[in-house]
Amino acid sequence: MQNAGMDEVFARDMYTVIEPLSVVTYFSPESRAAYKEAGLRGYWMGYFAGRAAPLGAAGPGTVEALFHSFNARLVYRALPDAWSFASPQDVLTARWAGVAAALRRLVPDIEKIAEAVTAPLETVVAAADPTGRALFAANRDLPAPADPVARLWQATSALREHRGDGHVALLTADSLNGVEANRLAMAVREGTEQWYRESRGHSEEDWQQATETLRARGFLTEEGTATDTARTFHASLEHRTDTLAAPPYTALTNPHEIREILRPAAQAVTASGELPF
Repeated sequence: MQNAGMDEVFARDMYTVIEPLSVVTYFSPESRAAYKEAGLRGYWMGYFAGRAAPLGAAGPGTVEALFHSFNARLVYRALPDAWSFASPQDVLTARWAGVAAALRRLVPDIEKIAEAVTAPLETVVAAADPTGRALFAANRDLPAPADPVARLWQATSALREHRGDGHVALLTADSLNGVEANRLAMAVREGTEQWYRESRGHSEEDWQQATETLRARGFLTEEGTATDTARTFHASLEHRTDTLAAPPYTALTNPHEIREILRPAAQAVTASGELPF
């Protein structure tokens, strides 16, 4: 039986438990070690090849477009060179092995959790509309990993990319490029420039141009802080993103139970201190 009343509030709740589980692949030592063993060189090559591998041997232009928030210089330094060191399938194998090892270390009950929630999450993935969501569709179509923890992680990754693809579509419709989106998020969330700028490879010149553009749109004060207009806009952006992410969750017959089973795992990953945000 479907839950016709499922809405963006539940989608937001699911995002809060899926996000930590999904993104641990980008920060855990196990994942970095797995990419290195596969032949990839350096953090960024592992990041871009790992996240792009579901697409096949994607070129830098495709990744620049789909990932949205990263400076193109970072992408072009990693791709297509990564595919000369490891095939997309080898990268996927390393990705699954690394993240499964990380989750087993961080979440002692992860195998029981996987047994309880993987099949329902895969039902959500199957129910999601792939239209305009290339990263989601590529992840959805991958054969399920044999490792049950990796299989759980793959379902969370597909749903994270589903939400992310919708978010990028909204940013594009609102005429915000990657560096502008990062600059706006930093201002609204009152984060630090170093993390927001350097984690996406933006130069000081790019950052300053984005600041000037956002100031001209009324999103930033002369001091560079967020205006009320920016906060209202950002809240609307997040709400619209959650609305786009909500429909597949109607496939769940026990949505709140699934969320509560996942919550301790997400809390364990967050409490580990390995995520930088």
